[in-house]
Amino acid sequence: MSSKKALVTLPGSASIDDILECLERDGGCIVKNMLKQETIDGLWADLADVLDVAPNGDGSFVGRKTRRISGLFSRSLHMQELITQPQLYGAAEKHLCKPFKYWLDGVQHVSIPALQMSLTQAIMIMPGEGAQPLHRDDIAHHRRHPGPDSQIQVLYALSEYTEVNGATRVIPGSHKWDDDRAPTYEESVPAEMNVGDGLIYLGSTYHSGGRNTTVDKPRTAIATTLVLGYLRQEENQYIAVPRERVREFPERVQRLLGWSTNPPFCGWIEMRDPNYLVAPDAALNTTAEDIL
Repeated sequence: MSSKKALVTLPGSASIDDILECLERDGGCIVKNMLKQETIDGLWADLADVLDVAPNGDGSFVGRKTRRISGLFSRSLHMQELITQPQLYGAAEKHLCKPFKYWLDGVQHVSIPALQMSLTQAIMIMPGEGAQPLHRDDIAHHRRHPGPDSQIQVLYALSEYTEVNGATRVIPGSHKWDDDRAPTYEESVPAEMNVGDGLIYLGSTYHSGGRNTTVDKPRTAIATTLVLGYLRQEENQYIAVPRERVREFPERVQRLLGWSTNPPFCGWIEMRDPNYLVAPDAALNTTAEDIL
C-alpha cells in the first residue's frame, strides 16, 4: 500500500476556511464544480480554434507535445469569471493579504496589499507527452522557503483529468520544505478531476504536468494566478491585453489586471491611480492621497 498522501477533494459548497485549512496543511486541494457549465462552454467556444492550431512546445518544461496559449483575457470575456471565482479569490485574499504597518509624517498607517492577476494560460497536454519537471511557481519572484506565500494558483479542468491523460502531479506538504530539499516524481500524486473542478495550490507547492499515456485523450486546463499587488506579474498583462479590451471589463477586473495601485505608492501614473486610463469616471476624483 502506498504511503503517499492524496490531495483532499472538497465539495463545491466548501467554505473559504475549509480551503485554507487544506492549503495550510497540504499546500493544495481540489474543489468540485468551481466553474458553471455556461462558463466552460463559453471558454471552449472562444479558445478551441486557437488551441487546435497552437504549436507544440520546444522543451521539457513547456513540453514537446503540449499546446499552450496565453493572454486569455484578450481572447475571452469569460476569463473574468475564473479570476473572481469566490472560493479562489476569498482564499487568496485571506491567505496572502496581511496588514502592513508603516510610519509617515508622525502617523502610523496600516495598509492591506491588493491582489492582481499574474498569468493566464490554456494548457493542452497531448497523447504521448512525458512528465513536466517538478517545480514551484513562486520561483519567478525569487521566494525563499519556508516563508510567507506570495501567490495562489488554480488549474481549472476543461476536459477529462486523470492520471493516464496527464493530470497535474502535486507533492502534498512540499510547501513546508526548505530550498535544499529536491522533489522527486515518486513523491507526487495525481490531481484527478472532472470538468469544471479546480486544483487550488500555493506558489510554494511542488507540482508538474503529468504524463499522457493515452492514444487519443488530450488533457486541457486553464491556469491562472493571483499574486500580491506589489510584485511583478509573471505574464505582462499590459502587453498581453490591449487597453481597448481592458475597458470591456468591470472595474474590479481592470484592477486585477494591474490597472490599479497597491498601497502605499506602488503602480501610480502622474501620482494618480492608473485606473482612470481605462475607466475615467471611476477614478475621476482621485488624488495623490489616494495612493497611500
